[in-house]
Amino acid sequence: MSDPLTLGVAGLGTVGMGLIQLLAAHAPRLQQMLGRSVKVTGVSARSRDKERGGGLDDVRWFDDPVALARDPSNQVFVELIGGEEGPAKAAIEAALRAKKHVVTANKALLAKHGIALARLAEENGVALNFEAAVAGGIPIIKTLREALAANRVKRVYGILNGTCNFILTKMTDEHMSFADALREAQELGYAEADPSFDVGGFDAAHKLSLLVSLAFGTVIDFDRIHVEGIEAITTADIAAAAELGYSIKLLGVASDTEDGVEARVTPVLVAEESALAEVSGVTNCVGIDGDFAGNLLLVGPGAGAKPTASAVASDIVDIARGLVMPPFIRSTNVLAPARGLDLGTHLGNYYVRLYVYDRPGAMAAITRRMSDENVSLESIVQKRPGRGVHPGQAAEPPPGAAEPAVNVILITHDTTEDAMRKALWAIEADGHVAERPQMIRIEDL
Repeated sequence: MSDPLTLGVAGLGTVGMGLIQLLAAHAPRLQQMLGRSVKVTGVSARSRDKERGGGLDDVRWFDDPVALARDPSNQVFVELIGGEEGPAKAAIEAALRAKKHVVTANKALLAKHGIALARLAEENGVALNFEAAVAGGIPIIKTLREALAANRVKRVYGILNGTCNFILTKMTDEHMSFADALREAQELGYAEADPSFDVGGFDAAHKLSLLVSLAFGTVIDFDRIHVEGIEAITTADIAAAAELGYSIKLLGVASDTEDGVEARVTPVLVAEESALAEVSGVTNCVGIDGDFAGNLLLVGPGAGAKPTASAVASDIVDIARGLVMPPFIRSTNVLAPARGLDLGTHLGNYYVRLYVYDRPGAMAAITRRMSDENVSLESIVQKRPGRGVHPGQAAEPPPGAAEPAVNVILITHDTTEDAMRKALWAIEADGHVAERPQMIRIEDL
């Protein structure tokens, strides 16, 4: 029997303690599979006094995670602190320089410093594993690194943030407003007191930036991802989408084209009969289009102590088996520069909701502005006050509307993002709408 694989774990929140519990619960099984035990020898967290439910009695405590990272008694450093700078970054760098394998769930840090850390890991011949950084318990990193290694991936997409998916599900199924659905998400612990990182789309964008690098062999470039959140989605949009046969989801979508990589995180309309529309609550999903494997869709829990701890443990198991590979599949020396594609060139169908003043000539002016930009309309639906929202629920007119207005829903034929934005800017400038036009892309996924 080989010597134990020893771990230093920094961060004892829900995921850290979930990992401790998993390793204890499955210790005999892991030893049988690996031919060696897996043992936590040191831990670090902000407070020693916090009640954590046991499991730490025979473990050394380190107040400084960097000291834990350098400690020779552990072979693997597990970073579960979080944050793109500060102790998490310093500790990972210290561990890699000490030729220790690293496992992390820190997508924000990887989105900003992933390539530099991967290069450091390669120089020192150690692993930098991060299965838990994207989509919780879904094994998407392993799928890209191993199962699809012989494929050219053309597109990767998915529901990457459980908080947003929970809010949109509540708005759809229970006719809640965005504010009420967010409040419930906060009460249940799915959203932070400051939810802007989630609902603004930035959490999903961090994850998408990692998927882009893995899937397309490019360096990480978070700044090239177009990001929109769900704050502007209303019950009127949810209801109008349902009437048209769609559901609204926050999706991360990245496509590798001859002209560059188009990557965006935005609300989109997906057909109600699509698999994506069925993904509800805090569940995540990731789709991959491979040239030989075809389209794969992986669905599962995107967060939580047990699913995320499971993903962390899977990385530890790989290390125990001696599997060390470049963190981003290819060596950092051969990763291609990021080739961002201007979103203005995106071609597709669009949903537009306008709150139009009920006056003669308003619709004629709107359709003329669309025509000026060569935007062809597939359908126009006008909703009188009180319609286009869920039964028994009041409409959501903007505060201070100067005169009666109605919701008008437009669906376009294929057109470019630039053309849509120019047309909507002109429509708003003409003064026939009581609020900023709402535009949502329609995705055929």
